[in-house]
Amino acid sequence: MLQRPLPSLDSWVSYLRQADIPVLKRTGRELSRLRQNEENVTGRQLAGIILFDPLMALRLLAYLEAHRRKSQTTDITTIDRAVMMIGVTPFFAEFDRLPLVEEKLKDHPQALIGLLRVISRARQASLFARDWAVLRHDLDVEEITVAALLHDTAEILLWCFAPTLMLDIRAMLAARQGMRSAAAQQAVLGIRIVDLQLALAGAWHLPALLQTLMDDHHAEHPRVRTVIHAVNLARHAANGWNDPAIPDDLAEIGKLLNLSAEALLERLRRLTDIPAPSPPTEGLPGV
Repeated sequence: MLQRPLPSLDSWVSYLRQADIPVLKRTGRELSRLRQNEENVTGRQLAGIILFDPLMALRLLAYLEAHRRKSQTTDITTIDRAVMMIGVTPFFAEFDRLPLVEEKLKDHPQALIGLLRVISRARQASLFARDWAVLRHDLDVEEITVAALLHDTAEILLWCFAPTLMLDIRAMLAARQGMRSAAAQQAVLGIRIVDLQLALAGAWHLPALLQTLMDDHHAEHPRVRTVIHAVNLARHAANGWNDPAIPDDLAEIGKLLNLSAEALLERLRRLTDIPAPSPPTEGLPGV
């Protein structure tokens, strides 16, 4: 594990690109359970497990691109297609005895908590993005789902492989109220995590479409805005639904989806726990 920052963005990319990406213990356990009845396992079942774990999703897509056949002329941009391309039996043969996040960070419990929070956020973002893509009649809902799930994988990987540095960033932000996250990242890591995310996506040769959907610089496209808004709302909601950034998030999402504030909140309540508004106190006895 890294105890000091690497000297450049390229060195960070080189280090993480070669790292053996761990997966959640839950993922390993569920795959082991399915392997016991391998002949009856479907690609849909495998995809359901993988979409619960952004690290496993990243590992699968990176593997597929690294073993891409010359005859393959189209990119594989969704998890179910990736599993179909590999096949169930070869999948189990390749992804056996995977390293586990919980084992890797067993001596860094606070870093493990930080990592699990980002993974939870990524899952929530993918649920938001999927729902909004369905509402917008997107050409491929699964692509939007995967892009939202993978949007913050660089941050997750840093919690895995540079836990002390990530805790230093968290401490710096707590000590300096109002400091921007990007500034703290630059101070501790020497890079911004968003730059690392895009560089890693390119280094792993992830499909160009997914790279575009994960790149906030392409926000003029409604599909990219779907991913951006899902990621932002999940990040802010992780602080509590009273986070001051959430009203602006909801306003932008309402514009994207052409929904009223009430309709949007009703839709969000199907996907996550939003506290009901407090009843008005004006005019009540004793108020």
